[in-house]
Amino acid sequence: MHLGTPAILRPRKVGDLEGTFFVPDYQRGYRWGADEVRRLLDDIKEAGTAEYYLQPVVVKPMEDGRWELVDGQQRLTTLYLVLRTIKEFLPRTELRYTLTYETRPGSAAYLDEPQAAASLGNIDYFHMYGAFTIVQAWFEEQEDATAAAIDLYKALTSTVYVIWYEAPQQPEFDSRALFTRLNVGRIPLTDAELVKASLLSRIKREHETAAQWDSIERDLQSPEVWAFATGSSTGGATRIELLLDTVADFMSGGRPEHRALFQTFETLRPLIAAAPQELWDQVVDLHSLVLGWYDDRNLFHKIGYLVAARRASFFDIVTLARGIAKSEFEAALNVLITKSLNLPWHGVAALTYGGGSKAGRVLLLMNVETVRRNEHSSERYSFSAHARRLWSLEHIHAQNSQGLNTVEQWTSWLKEHRKALDALDISSDQHAALQGRIDAALPTITSDTFESLHREIVELFTVSADPDASNGPEAADRDEVDSIANLALLSRNDNSVLSNSVFEVKRRHMISLDQNGSYIPVCTRNVFLKYYNKSAGAQQIHFWGPRDREAYLDAMRATLDHYLLEDIPENDQLEDSEEGAA
Repeated sequence: MHLGTPAILRPRKVGDLEGTFFVPDYQRGYRWGADEVRRLLDDIKEAGTAEYYLQPVVVKPMEDGRWELVDGQQRLTTLYLVLRTIKEFLPRTELRYTLTYETRPGSAAYLDEPQAAASLGNIDYFHMYGAFTIVQAWFEEQEDATAAAIDLYKALTSTVYVIWYEAPQQPEFDSRALFTRLNVGRIPLTDAELVKASLLSRIKREHETAAQWDSIERDLQSPEVWAFATGSSTGGATRIELLLDTVADFMSGGRPEHRALFQTFETLRPLIAAAPQELWDQVVDLHSLVLGWYDDRNLFHKIGYLVAARRASFFDIVTLARGIAKSEFEAALNVLITKSLNLPWHGVAALTYGGGSKAGRVLLLMNVETVRRNEHSSERYSFSAHARRLWSLEHIHAQNSQGLNTVEQWTSWLKEHRKALDALDISSDQHAALQGRIDAALPTITSDTFESLHREIVELFTVSADPDASNGPEAADRDEVDSIANLALLSRNDNSVLSNSVFEVKRRHMISLDQNGSYIPVCTRNVFLKYYNKSAGAQQIHFWGPRDREAYLDAMRATLDHYLLEDIPENDQLEDSEEGAA
């Protein structure tokens, strides 16, 4: 190993392990018990003549020719005890490696001759001797111990592998830091890396495959590609695992609810051994499929919506597309989108703030479809920006003071609404009087004082200059405040700023958020810019009234009509119990 060389990752037969492995003092001692030892022996026996892979062994070359054993002490120590026992049945068995322990200088000698008396000398010897007795007992339990020793030795020298990870020798490569990462659950070896090591060692066009692998990984690192396919803004260091997981899931008959550690690698291992090119062709085909969907603007938005709304996974979409033409696939996507709502128009119009996640899906789909249906634009809905945020339903115009319970909240609400009073079409005397009452109340604000001012201000912002309003907020909006006609999608962080505010205050905040680079869905922006009500006058820009709600609902119906049911009885509609907005 020369300085500056990269890490080496490859399968290595247990029988090919050789040299001296040095266990440094930063590691705990040997601690495997009966369960771990028996499981190792039983698994190797059950594998028979099939290839069997053990967990990784991580090493770093030392200047004196030894291997610093960064991770794998438990496995290599146990395997040594197994080989030591096999040698009792097969004297010509060769032990090609040894282990030494920085904190137990005599451990190498003790592994060669484990003794009961010496096992009480320290805790490491105690566990080593315990494992040794378990190995001996396992052989005694076999029908023919010698035959079992022969079979086990054949397996260890021909079909049992460790994943050999050879870290660079550079001094700046910190073995202790790597050990810490390995042992707090953040193992840098992923399914993808294990598949790559095994695949490249068997496939004919190794360098071409490695270049393709890197190219696919770069494509999947694109935030928009990744979010469109997975609904997530984050992913592992090796995102090609999405494709490998999908191939493995098809091989095993379905997507597991919980993916065990290295489950994908173990599933793909037989195919890698038997037909590595076949596996790689499947991965390349999946990659082409993803990019083809991404490049098609219609498919991009429809798939992206289903994934973002958690109505389908990448595996589900790939399954849906198998064996059918593009037109059939798009039609099948339309069916899934329709099922995601499962409502006729009157059902959509009846959705409310407290109605579960379906209202959130309606608003998400309206935003996605608004962008998709603009055929003269190259704009796309940003599923990456969507995935980076938690979303909630925002009241376009709020009326009640629910959630405003502290002096700080009352003060903040009054100050924000005081700024917006200049939007009201009221006399200068009324304007000045209201500002004066607010200023007088702020230093010693109480619940009663706040509620009185809150009612007065909300009433002014609800009915003033609105020809459709009647005699106050209760008459004009009380029944509509939780209706979907008064709801828009907004990220929870931004929503926390806007909650409980009237339309004009929210409109000003929205403009500020937009100027500061916050991601605001297109329909939410349209709402606060009064895009939908074409007949509104100049003054009406500051209010959200019945005409606005009606225009908003009309736009919603026109946008979603293709995905709405003709009509079904209410008791035949699917229940929707999911939590969250979208």
